[in-house]
Amino acid sequence: MELFTGILLGTLLTYWGISYYNRKKGVHQIEKQSVVLLEKIKSVCKLITVEGDFAEIYHYEDTKNRFLNIITSKKQAILLINAKAHIGFDLSQITLEANNERREIKLTHFPEPEVLTIETEVKYYDKKDGFFNKFAAVDLTGLNQGAKQFIVDKIPESGLLDTAKKEALDTILMMEEMIEASGWKLNYSQLVIDQNEPQKLE
Repeated sequence: MELFTGILLGTLLTYWGISYYNRKKGVHQIEKQSVVLLEKIKSVCKLITVEGDFAEIYHYEDTKNRFLNIITSKKQAILLINAKAHIGFDLSQITLEANNERREIKLTHFPEPEVLTIETEVKYYDKKDGFFNKFAAVDLTGLNQGAKQFIVDKIPESGLLDTAKKEALDTILMMEEMIEASGWKLNYSQLVIDQNEPQKLE
């Protein structure tokens, strides 16, 4: 009788131990999977959604005065700037929370669109040196930087940022497909994206 009781207790303890181990292992696997999902989404980092081309003319002029402002010397140039701007989202700035029990990823913050890269090609026309005010290498470097900033300043009025903002939902749906492919679901019901007026995503 004691032997039977011992075998029964041993069997129950073994079953309980295996069940407990499997539950812990399952929870650990789910937690690990959620971490992998979050890192996978954020590892995309910068996602380009809109591309814009610019062709602008930039006038540069610099005047120096000498001899008690009696004599002036002016250098000037006309620059033709061809540029390509890439607008999109920095996905490292999103805020995600994992609910392991419900196998759900909750999206609570999505970044505003921003200028990710600008590629510029500058051609000089009508570049003239002044008598004692000539172009140096540092001037040309500064002109190239100024040309790039000139394009950056043009972007807000171009409508590219507004266009990218309208692409935000498509980006979120892409994230949703990625998450659902792993057997989880994305919850963005409380996310609000400002498009002139706050609009709650349904």
